[in-house]
Amino acid sequence: MTENGKKLLAEFEIRMKQLMYLCDTLRDENRQLREELSQKNIQLEDLSGQVEQLKAKYDNLKFAKTLSSQDKEAAQETKRRLSKLVRDVDKCITMLKG
Repeated sequence: MTENGKKLLAEFEIRMKQLMYLCDTLRDENRQLREELSQKNIQLEDLSGQVEQLKAKYDNLKFAKTLSSQDKEAAQETKRRLSKLVRDVDKCITMLKG
């Protein structure tokens, strides 16, 4: 093999090792990022559940506050909401029985 061929082969080997190292590095980084993404998705699900719980608590608190309110309009609105909820529950019970 000629001197020029040996140089080209040595350069090729060096570049191939660099490429393999870069590939391994990127593979590790990709794995790490996938793990972080998975953890973030779990956190997001937990926080979404907490938000839903807090919304329900807020609605219940708002409902209770309007029940104790002296404002006639708010009390009437609350009674309408309560009546609608009772009707919805009755419909559900009827559907379950049928």
